[in-house]
Amino acid sequence: MPITPYAVPAETVRHELEIKKSRFITYLAHTPGEEEAKQFIQSLRETYPDARHHCWAFVAGRPESSVQWGCGDDGEPAGTAGKPMLAQLSGANVGEVCAVVVRYFGGIKLGTGGLVKAYGSSVQQALGLLTTREVAVTVPYTISCEYAHIDTIESLLKQHDGVQLDAEFSHNVRLSVRIDARYIDVFLEALKNQTRGQAHAHPLEHKTTSGT
Repeated sequence: MPITPYAVPAETVRHELEIKKSRFITYLAHTPGEEEAKQFIQSLRETYPDARHHCWAFVAGRPESSVQWGCGDDGEPAGTAGKPMLAQLSGANVGEVCAVVVRYFGGIKLGTGGLVKAYGSSVQQALGLLTTREVAVTVPYTISCEYAHIDTIESLLKQHDGVQLDAEFSHNVRLSVRIDARYIDVFLEALKNQTRGQAHAHPLEHKTTSGT
């Protein structure tokens, strides 16, 4: 699994373009998964119920993970809307993003080439307005330790971009933590050395978390 951070939208972008009396209203939003992308698409169908088309494309995961790409023409000729929109998204090196272009038909047909250009340009121009933030890949762990090791572990977490999520106290301590995947091996080695092997870490599943 890739462990390098990647960019996601910091906020929703709206951009409007008029071509031969047709209005193309483009939205870009942060959608961390396919279900969130589908919900965003549906929300714009409900916001603009009288529009002729609600064409869409999304990159639901990491930018390079094509298994989570999708697009749709919503009644436009096949391949003239969703594909050029997705081409712009996939070339932007931004993940977890969904684009929806709402079209109000102006009465003048654009032809297949005109549609490809219109939908691609709409997303391209919206991307030019997009601000992003970094998402780091993190690894959740549970750490079992003695009370005497708490300060040491908290210090190690700070040193390796880790955070403590929860703690359970009984005869010993059980900490739920999350650590930047880039530094996990160094963290585990330091944990072993500084607690003399008395603290035990157990991995859970990979997740992502927003950075700055």
